[in-house]
Order: sequence, then structure tokens, then C-alpha cells
Amino acid sequence: MSGSTRTALRSLRSHRLRSALTMLGIIIGVAAVVVMIAVGTGARERIEAQIRSLGANLISINPGSAMMGSVRLGSGAAPRLSEEDAEAVGLEIPGVLAAAPLLHARVQFTVGASNWQGVLRGITPDYFVAREWRVIAGREMTPEDNKRAGNVALLGTTMREKLFGATDPLGATIRIRDVPFTVIGLLERKGQSVWGDDQDDIALVPLRTARRQFVGTSRANPTFVHNITLKFADWASADETMEAVRELLWQRHRLQQGQEDSFMVSNLAEAADVEGSATRVVSLLLSAVASVSLAVGGIGIMNIMLVTVTERTREIGLRLAVGARRRDILAQFLIEALTLALVGGILGALAGIAAATVIGTLAQWPVIIDLSAVLLAVSFAGGVGIFFGYYPARKAAQLQPVEALRAA
Repeated sequence: MSGSTRTALRSLRSHRLRSALTMLGIIIGVAAVVVMIAVGTGARERIEAQIRSLGANLISINPGSAMMGSVRLGSGAAPRLSEEDAEAVGLEIPGVLAAAPLLHARVQFTVGASNWQGVLRGITPDYFVAREWRVIAGREMTPEDNKRAGNVALLGTTMREKLFGATDPLGATIRIRDVPFTVIGLLERKGQSVWGDDQDDIALVPLRTARRQFVGTSRANPTFVHNITLKFADWASADETMEAVRELLWQRHRLQQGQEDSFMVSNLAEAADVEGSATRVVSLLLSAVASVSLAVGGIGIMNIMLVTVTERTREIGLRLAVGARRRDILAQFLIEALTLALVGGILGALAGIAAATVIGTLAQWPVIIDLSAVLLAVSFAGGVGIFFGYYPARKAAQLQPVEALRAA
């Protein structure tokens, strides 16, 4: 260890409280950086997982608004979508791998003394392709199940747990609105959607069964559906596919120029972009806090180092008088500033890791600690120390021995 380093560390130890207070801004700044990176990375991972749970390359088609006299009803009020629309989109739009029509209802499920209200969806086999939803036990729904409107059901994880607990439900009978259904399969866990819904609180039944038993039919549109989910190939453009779907449905629904769409076409990845934007805003806010804190910490280091130079003018003059080189004085004060910044950075990194862990536990939010980012934050803190410490160190090194001794 060089003489300049020993002198710098000895000076810091002799003013422990002042050194600790000087490091406070650096500690807060680095902690904010670590929390920002941990929460932001965790949020991105969560959003990506939610997108994967929906399935890749998805487009959703929903009913549009309708008019009743002069009253304009809200979105979803026009029951114009049909099974035939789904079939036409699947056959005529290039790049569409699956077009899955569905009906949905919220109903009561009963098994013995257990009951639960959850979501029922009437689907076709294309739904498993579109949503990339695997059956982990039992079998998938077949076209024959839908053709004969069979009373068969597949259960999501939450639905299975609420109705059967730890018991194997395959082959068991459940009653949906007092109609008996046989459980033929269990779905893999999907988790929470980007909208915050539990995707596993669900039962899937054949589309025709849902229409006949739970939803009913409409004279105006006997094969109406609540939604059509499209899966398109990787090589296909989402925007071009959506535009082709709009043009086809305009033709099929015989809409005229100036008429409002009787359907809504959306890319499901856009919902994740909204949540991602909110996360980026939070990250920018934390970045601003971190930047201000690091700047304040750097100014604090400069201020304390200037005070230290003033207090130790006689010491500097004596060292220069007995032969110390100016670069030794410069090195000593730079080492002091660097030590304050690095120690503050290390303490800030530890505080940031602890804070991120607490946030993740209390908010049930995923946090990911990136060690390379933590090291980068600590290194940046060291750079702040050198930047703000250079001026006081240079001022100390440029003192003239005679003037320094006279000033003392």
C-alpha cells in the first residue's frame, strides 16, 4: 500500500461521521439504480411471460358497437361475428394458422358438496393451436366432440383445485348449471394474464354445447360468437394481417363507406405494450431520482474535500516542504474521494438489493438482481467520486509550500 493510500485512509478514519454523511448521497443514488434495474427487469420478464401465456402472434376479433334507434350502444353490443366468419378468415387470409371462435359465460360449477363460480368457454379444437395451450393429462377436444355437442369439459388448474382439491378429476362428472359433464382433460397452468385475470379459472367445453346449453341462439345470427382468436405465422406481418381481416369482414358484413365497423380487430401484444410503457415511466422516475442523488452525492464529496483541503493546508505545506511531490498530494485526495464513492456505492448496492427484495415480497412483484448491473452502478459511483474529487485534489496539489505554511 502506497504512502498516499495509507494517508488517505487514515484521514477518512479520523473523521468517520463526516465520511458517512458524505457517502449518503452516493448510497441513495446507487440503491435507486439497483432497485430500478431489479424492478424494471422483473417487470419485463413478467410481461414477456404473460405474452407467452397468451400465445405468440395473436389477433383478437370482438363485436363492435350497435345502434338502437338514436342510442349508440357500447363495444360488444353488435352480435355480428359468426362461426362462418372464423372459417372464412382461416381459409382466405394468408398466414393465418388457426381461427378459433368462442363463446363465454360465467356459470356455477358443482361437484358433490363443492361448488365454484367460474368462466366457461365454448371452443373448437383450433383454440388449442391459437392459444398454444397444452393438455397435461387426458385428451384434447376433438372435432367430433363439437359436431355432436358432447357434454365433455377440460379444466384449468384453478378450477380443478377449487372443485376437486388434490383428487384426480379425470373421468369424473361435474355439473354446470345442473347439466352433467365428463372431465376429459386438464390444462397446463397459464397464470395471470396482462389484464390481471386468472387464466386458469376456466372450463372449456365444445362450442356447440355452450351455445345449446348456456348461451342460446339469436334469430338474426344463429351461429354468433363472442370472439375470434387468430394465430398467424411468424413470417406474416401483424399490421398487414389485421388489415386483411378488416377488409374481409367488411365484405362479409356488407358494410358501406361511412358505416361504423361491426367488429374490432386488435393485436394482443398491444396490451402488453401498455403495461410496458407504465413500467418504463416508473423506471425513468427512478432513474431521475438516482441521477439527482448521485449528483448530490458527488457535490457533497467535492464540498467535503474542499473543506478538508482548507483544514489541512498546513499539513500539505509541510509535506511539500519536506519533498513530497505534487502528484502524491493529488493522488492522496483523489484516493480519499474515490474511497468515499466506492464504499458508498457498495453500501448503496447492498441497500438496493435489500430494498428490491422487500418490494418483491410485499408487492408480490418479480425482481431480478443483475450482478453485472450492480457492478456497473458501483463503478459509476467511483467515476462520480473521481470527477467531483479532482478539483479539490488539484487545488491541494497546486498549493505553494511557503504560502501554505503562512496561511496556517
